[in-house]
Amino acid sequence: FSSRRRHTRCLSDWSSDVCSSDLPYFISKNKMTLSPDMDVDKILEGLKERYATEKVTDIDGVKIDFAQGWVHLRKSNTEPIIRIYSEAKDEAAANQLAEEVIAAAKSTL
Repeated sequence: FSSRRRHTRCLSDWSSDVCSSDLPYFISKNKMTLSPDMDVDKILEGLKERYATEKVTDIDGVKIDFAQGWVHLRKSNTEPIIRIYSEAKDEAAANQLAEEVIAAAKSTL
């Protein structure tokens, strides 16, 4: 089971139409490598239960909306991984949200 931050970038870098440079948002892309004995659906269901007090959407994985940002987890159809995307107003906050949810995912095992 591993996680790795792969990329963090301000959305305003991609398109000036998407957000103003006054309000940058940062995305952190991560992944959790799964072993064959890990049940992805159980992990995602456990996260839905753990964060039930937040706004949780379970279309195409699990997305958890927090006051300071969001985290979206979805299983890969081609690799034994869970892809984790998080967004917040700064890089540190985006990474912290991802790390918090990754730790919560590990605790469901």
